[in-house]
Amino acid sequence: MARLLIVHHTPSPHCQEMFEAVLAGATDPEIEGVEVVRRAALSVSAAEMLDADGYLLGTPANLGYMSGALKHAFDTCYYPILDSTTGRPYGLFMHGNVGTEGAEKSVHSIAGGLGWVRAAADVVVSGKPTKQQLEACWELGATVAAGLMA
Repeated sequence: MARLLIVHHTPSPHCQEMFEAVLAGATDPEIEGVEVVRRAALSVSAAEMLDADGYLLGTPANLGYMSGALKHAFDTCYYPILDSTTGRPYGLFMHGNVGTEGAEKSVHSIAGGLGWVRAAADVVVSGKPTKQQLEACWELGATVAAGLMA
């Protein structure tokens, strides 16, 4: 069975709402043969990253950068998983009020360094997520999970 790992830092109600929509998409009953595992960015381990076949990453944009929690996840896991996760798909959902471009670039830079492949367009939201933006989060989760079906 394929494993999709959702690594997230969702400290605000808006981030949490996005996370729940991503999770709902990833766990849609029509997606079979994919186990969805969710871990807070501050507690994810390199072993969990190695065991995953794909990733969904969720973070707020803080002062133009990914959250310190997601950066911590990358810092603790990067070298232990380097060269072992190349080619795996990932997706990104992010909430920020201003300056999300730098935060997006930082996540894609690290994921690119790991050799991961972006499997879907990012979902980036400012302010309260709209119904359409939450549907995009659902689609992100479903797209990455469906891509892992055997």
